Amino acid sequence: MDLHASKKWLDLASGTRGAEIAETAMILPLLFVFLIAVFWFGQAFRIYGTITQAARQGARAAVTPACATCASSNDPSANAWAAVQSTMQAAHLDPTQLKQPTTLPPLCPCSTNASSTSCTGGGAVSCDSGETNICVQGVNRTGGNPPVESNVELSAPLQGGAGECGISVSFQYPYSFWLPFSALNKQTIELRAQAEMRAESQ
Repeated sequence: MDLHASKKWLDLASGTRGAEIAETAMILPLLFVFLIAVFWFGQAFRIYGTITQAARQGARAAVTPACATCASSNDPSANAWAAVQSTMQAAHLDPTQLKQPTTLPPLCPCSTNASSTSCTGGGAVSCDSGETNICVQGVNRTGGNPPVESNVELSAPLQGGAGECGISVSFQYPYSFWLPFSALNKQTIELRAQAEMRAESQ
């Protein structure tokens, strides 16, 4: 192979390497941002699954008529909060960051003549005042101590439902994204969870 042909091959190889470096320099930042997004959205999905499970456990603990680990007074809301805390701590999440949802579930009081499970305005059941981190609907604290289940409507009889009543547990948990070069960077969203459980006395 003569010197001229060899020089041509070297120039071609050098130009190819330069194009590959330029392409890599363009693609690597995009790949990096994509991998970060997958990680942070995966974390959000994991936390959402955990708080949903915590809400279920809280609602289940609230409707249980007796609590073997509780003190003499059986407080449904305290039982719910203890179960939520336990589930959150098992997943290494801070339960003290939980707070009541900004918009409460519009649930109706339990009634044999209920026409709907959703109430608006002043008809909706408010959160039990016994807990501030989570919203427990369906607990009556006005009758003294211990508080009792007053229940919320889970299926309305006049809509063809079985007329089941129970307790609802809901809350929200703050989650912050770290996604450089995006609108979500350092933005905090509130992940919301709610669970309803039928009263065991029915």
